Amino acid sequence: MLKNIIGTVGSRYFVALLGFLVIIINSKALGREGMGIVGLIYTSANFAVIFNGILCGNTIVYFVNRYNLRMIFYTAYIFALIGSVVITAILAVLGMIPDGYAVWVFTLAALMSLFNANTMILLGKDKVMGFNLSFIIQGVTSFVLLLILYFIAGMKSVEGYLTGLLTAYLAACVYSFVLSARYLAKSQNVVAKSYFSVIREMFVYGLWGSVDNLAEGLASRLNYYIIRFAGGYANVGLLDAGTKISESVGHISNSISYLEYNSVSKTTDIAEQKIVTIRLFKLSYCALAAVMAVIVCIPEWLITEYLLTEEFAGIQKVIHGLSFGIVAYGSNRILSHYFIGSGNIRYSACCSCIGLLVLLAAGFFIIPVYGVFGAALTSSIAFVCMLIFSLSVFMRQTKTGFKELIPSKGDYKLLREKIHLLKCKSAKSRKQSQS
Repeated sequence: MLKNIIGTVGSRYFVALLGFLVIIINSKALGREGMGIVGLIYTSANFAVIFNGILCGNTIVYFVNRYNLRMIFYTAYIFALIGSVVITAILAVLGMIPDGYAVWVFTLAALMSLFNANTMILLGKDKVMGFNLSFIIQGVTSFVLLLILYFIAGMKSVEGYLTGLLTAYLAACVYSFVLSARYLAKSQNVVAKSYFSVIREMFVYGLWGSVDNLAEGLASRLNYYIIRFAGGYANVGLLDAGTKISESVGHISNSISYLEYNSVSKTTDIAEQKIVTIRLFKLSYCALAAVMAVIVCIPEWLITEYLLTEEFAGIQKVIHGLSFGIVAYGSNRILSHYFIGSGNIRYSACCSCIGLLVLLAAGFFIIPVYGVFGAALTSSIAFVCMLIFSLSVFMRQTKTGFKELIPSKGDYKLLREKIHLLKCKSAKSRKQSQS
């Protein structure tokens, strides 16, 4: 698993680096207001992706080796298109999509959902390299196209950015489809069940996950809409830039949690599930805290003068407000994926709902007083409450003591041994290839 973790985290951080460069380019090409519009468009599309996750997300990983893959595949694709239409229409009616961008939101949501379905098939089949390469293709294509559109074609606009983003997702979607489609030709009926029985079972399982993801998504992004109505697109742009810089740290736990979910969902041994979760939880929060500490120490003048523009003054306050929340959020993802993978998804859903309620309650008092910084601080408070809830449930269910959650010399020794083993295997494979 360590090799997969290193490969997945490495690929995600390569994509995150490209994403960070995109933030720098966008700050100069679009400004705060343009970035605010882009942030709301992407967030709106992501809500559709969350809804489509009922049949296009982690549900696929859970069921891909249990039932006929063709059933799962076709249903996911159809649901992705229908769900994107429905959610885009609802958001447009509620006035949550910037004027004139509803079609863009639908197209982006549909491509992201189809891409998500393909990559979940690859993950469920343990094709981690293909899973990672799909994200790398999306990130590299997006970055290269933006450079071409902005600086060669002269399309320094929201539409230019969206054109590059959509094309990148299309390329990644085609690549991931080609990799996953090879499994469609094989018989996948592990358990003989009717089509409607399988879909009903998937829908029930995925519905809990969708409630979970929607509440979690609202807890992390509802502030965008509150800030938009209170302060306009420019403030959304500042919050979005600070959030994306801070959330780049979260790629550590995001990568690890995918692999954890895949491992936990494949075994019913509670002891094994507990051991895997605790080890990855400790690895995650230590890595998250270390990287976040570095980002917090970056002087604001370095960000505004050399990376972004003076227009983004105050961004370091946003990062400070999010810092402890990002560590809590990333750590909570490990516990959340334990609940999902072990079939206790309702606990993860309850956790996200608690986060949303705390966000609304705290935001009511904090955001009007502290503005954008208050929005960041509110998110952190919500994420910490989510982590406290998940920890209390996990420790009670698995009879885990507090000391077990503290890194020990044994953890360091185990990690060092696994890294040494990987080096030996790598050296051995190089010798074999040379001979």
